[in-house]
Amino acid sequence: MKNFITYGFTFFAFLFIGLGEALAQEKDKTLSKANEEYNKSKFAEAEADYRISNSKFPNRSVSPYNLGNAIYKQNQPSEAKYAYAKALKNAKSRIQKHKAYHNLGNVFMKEKDYTQAVEAYKNALRNGPADEETRYNYALAKKMLKENPPKDNKDNKDKNKDKDKDKDKNKDKDKDKDKKDQDKKDQDKDKDKKDNKDKKDQDKKDGKDKQDQNQPPKPQPGGISKDRLENLLDAVNNEEKKIQDKVKAKKEKGRPVQTDKDW
Repeated sequence: MKNFITYGFTFFAFLFIGLGEALAQEKDKTLSKANEEYNKSKFAEAEADYRISNSKFPNRSVSPYNLGNAIYKQNQPSEAKYAYAKALKNAKSRIQKHKAYHNLGNVFMKEKDYTQAVEAYKNALRNGPADEETRYNYALAKKMLKENPPKDNKDNKDKNKDKDKDKDKNKDKDKDKDKKDQDKKDQDKDKDKKDNKDKKDQDKKDGKDKQDQNQPPKPQPGGISKDRLENLLDAVNNEEKKIQDKVKAKKEKGRPVQTDKDW
């Protein structure tokens, strides 16, 4: 990162060489103006003109690359990386890719994201293996990564363990819930069976009582019903009483009448 300023001026030498071909096609006055402002450390003005240039020629890599540099100089590295990413997307040559990856590595170093910085410098060296500044920054990024291993690995392991524990707990809860649900279903099933049996027994009993009420009284032994037998007994008793009354009356009629009182 110490070499970023020097590296930026080195880039502009390449920029002007590459820009010659672009000028043959169509001249970009705004880009030239922005470069002059950048060299005078007017980074805010340069940023504005680089954005204008980028809007006019959205498929070129020069403007977004220089825009990233202007933003970086204003201590906004996190914003600068988006401009470098666009420069990489539009880059046509290995030189352009090398420069963009190198400065993208500088951004990650500034953010202390050493893992991403190592990858960025590695990609820069793939496109420009002879660049000593990139090689130095790559070695520095690896050293910083070794001394400051990412905490995410340990945190992710712990999170995964906790997640597995929670998963097991949820499985146990689901098993207990399923067991309770099954037990409740069995209880409801048994209750339904009992209720159906009680209902059938009650219906059977009610049907029997109704049938008994609708049927005539069963005849007693001898072919005479109970009510009929009671009526006959009453009749016999009445006749017997009448006969007894007659006999008693005859006896009293045949008895001699006493005229004298016993002394």
